[in-house]
Amino acid sequence: MNAAKWSFLLCATVSAVICLCIYITSKVKRPVPQGWKFDCAECGDYPDELCTALFQGKAAALVLGAECEQIHRPEATGGRPVNCSRLLASHSYITETLSQEEADFPLAYILAVHKDLDTLEWLFRAIYTPQNIYCIHVDNKTSEGFRQGVQGLADCFHNVFLASRSEKVVYGGFSRLQADINCMEELVLSQVKWKYVINLCGQDYPLKTNRELVRFLRSRWKNKNITPGIVQPEHMRHRTSHVHREYISPGQSYVIKTQKRKAGGVPHGLKLYFGSAYYVLTREFVNFVLTDQRAKDLLQWSRDTYSPDEHYWVTLNRMADAPGADPNAEWEGNVRSIKWLDQAQVNHNGCKGHYVRSICVYGLGDLEWLAQKDSLFANKFEVNSHPLVAQCMERWLRPKTLSQSEVPIQQGWHIKNNKCFFDIENNDCSIPLM
Repeated sequence: MNAAKWSFLLCATVSAVICLCIYITSKVKRPVPQGWKFDCAECGDYPDELCTALFQGKAAALVLGAECEQIHRPEATGGRPVNCSRLLASHSYITETLSQEEADFPLAYILAVHKDLDTLEWLFRAIYTPQNIYCIHVDNKTSEGFRQGVQGLADCFHNVFLASRSEKVVYGGFSRLQADINCMEELVLSQVKWKYVINLCGQDYPLKTNRELVRFLRSRWKNKNITPGIVQPEHMRHRTSHVHREYISPGQSYVIKTQKRKAGGVPHGLKLYFGSAYYVLTREFVNFVLTDQRAKDLLQWSRDTYSPDEHYWVTLNRMADAPGADPNAEWEGNVRSIKWLDQAQVNHNGCKGHYVRSICVYGLGDLEWLAQKDSLFANKFEVNSHPLVAQCMERWLRPKTLSQSEVPIQQGWHIKNNKCFFDIENNDCSIPLM
């Protein structure tokens, strides 16, 4: 046999051995830390020790948690009729005000939603307390089934309502700003004497308990608004220098910049600022926004700008005579923790889930980062894409909430105990040991 044939046989043998090793390795189960079993996504919750390990960033927890999520990923349940008695009993809603401090300082919430009832309900039970008030704006483009689901959720609570005027919301368009205004017009008529209003989207989640929010606002801000932002940078001028139009067609909606320049300057000679679309505003400031002529004129002027919610609130809050204003404020406030794509490896360690419109939808590897943040809320989450992230966040927040209670804690307020466990070694679901 010549050298060429020997070389061929040697290469073939080596390749076969490598392939066999890869095959065997792929079939070998990863070692499971002693005592660790995992919850079935469709029939129960995940154990606390796994969540604790994920918040600590332990590699074994990340591997096994990801494996469990892939094997048992829950199906979306949005659109089913809401059974209020079952909802309150099984989803651990807190049905009493937990302290006098919170009773004396009710909050208002604006939730702008357009999809994913499961994620909305997960967020809602985290922020719900009976002394607060909640306005939910449902995108007028969404399905009737989704709207009915949200209405069914709202009907279970005395202090929750859907905005009576609904916008067809376009990302980056004026309609998003108008949606908040619609809710504000109804919130100021409420009998609830709320102190601040906070706007959320359906994919946010709190990083602080309600009592921590109250203390943060009472002690640190003292009737001041939180609108992080700075004087409009040069590279953002295109948003307000040219006319923009919203377009809605079947299956898509968008904003386009036209070649037409906006006529005239900013009303009343106001200096434009640029900042976050998320805010925490006093009731007095909201009344100012709805009644002051300068605020009304700026709102009208903003109709054909790009993403006006990122300049409207922050600009008004820099006016010296606006209630609760801070003309010298910049990025203070820590309203949201967001992992932006262009800030990866600069302001954060990269997204461990996936990006949507350059914003991270958090995965298991982001839990350690989230637990270290001092923001009020974080964005974005998807319950059905990352169910273990959602359950661990709930198990992280609820014990803190209950530990701050001044009233007897009802058993139903605790996050439900495991109903069954998923055993990675045996690949099955078993009845819990009780």
